[in-house]
Amino acid sequence: MNRVYFDNAATTPIRDEVAQVVFEVMKNNFGNPSSSHSYGRSSKVLIEHSRKLIAQSLNVSAGEIVFTSGGTEADNLVLNSAVRDLGVTKIITSKIEHHAVLHTVEALKKDYNINVAYVNVNGAGDIDLNHLSVLLDTNETSLVSLMHVNNEIGNILDVKKVADLCTLHKAYFHTDAVQAIGHYKLDLQDIKIDFLAASAHKFHGPKGVGFTFVRKNSGLRALIIGGEQERGLRAGTENIHNIVGMEKALSMAYENLTSEANYVRDLKQYFIDQISAEIPGVSFNGQSSNLEQSTYTMVNVGLPIPAEKAGMLLFQLDLKGIACSKGSACQSGSTQTSHVLYELSHTEALNKPSLRFSFSIYNTKEEVDYVIGVLKTFISKP
Repeated sequence: MNRVYFDNAATTPIRDEVAQVVFEVMKNNFGNPSSSHSYGRSSKVLIEHSRKLIAQSLNVSAGEIVFTSGGTEADNLVLNSAVRDLGVTKIITSKIEHHAVLHTVEALKKDYNINVAYVNVNGAGDIDLNHLSVLLDTNETSLVSLMHVNNEIGNILDVKKVADLCTLHKAYFHTDAVQAIGHYKLDLQDIKIDFLAASAHKFHGPKGVGFTFVRKNSGLRALIIGGEQERGLRAGTENIHNIVGMEKALSMAYENLTSEANYVRDLKQYFIDQISAEIPGVSFNGQSSNLEQSTYTMVNVGLPIPAEKAGMLLFQLDLKGIACSKGSACQSGSTQTSHVLYELSHTEALNKPSLRFSFSIYNTKEEVDYVIGVLKTFISKP
């Protein structure tokens, strides 16, 4: 049986070079980095070297990078501290954010009675920047939380424009950049983002590690309390091997960005062309078929399948060795309609089963042909 992994937006396979680095550090650099002896010092050196290189990739200072367990913790750290410590009384977000943001904002509204405003999203899944400007026109201390690349439909937010709007209105700007870091270069000296979340396993790094960019002198304080690790912003013994692995993965992603992005972009275009030709009636959700307006790593398609067959679609694909998803991996097993697709307000889209196919450098056109052949056969069966 063929095995095809088209769920790279959920997680990516780790690069061989990264796995080797993780293993070597785990085996040879086991000292606690908070210890003063040579074992601890050697571990500390590795962490700080990784921090420096990650900071350089974003054009920021090393002290502005805080290591976390991943994107969800990074989002929680920023949003909770913004309300608790920075005096934020209004959070502006959208209803198509990842649940790491949406559920956290809902909890903050309940616990702190903050004002939560949702910026309008059009039928293509784009953020209405004019409406955002209206929402920012307030005397309240505000924080805007909008993701750079949507994790279900792939729409790309112009974070420079949002950052400029926030600067104009003296608001904080936080972006969940989990689907963007490692795939797009960001210069945070040019783009005045205050807080950013990233996760290593989205760019061929290890799971269980990520980072937060926290702009200098922001006043952000710790979510996890204990020791003084991460300059007091994140207590707990550092995940040394995974931090070093994350830096290796990010460095490789950016070193090979042009060639690898072109390869994956061509693969996505081939998928769009082939599925459009082979399956009449297929549709594309959000901007996912537009390679200028959406990320090159994913496409979200609506398939012309009756409701009575739709429930078996993912199961049948899995039987054929094909991995893809209905949406965010964090919602796996849910029978509810994707909250992202629901907000697009397309009745047609909601009535069709939609699947997210996401690609990486380890995929091929032959795999695309196989997947579309399986879909075509499934759809044609009575």
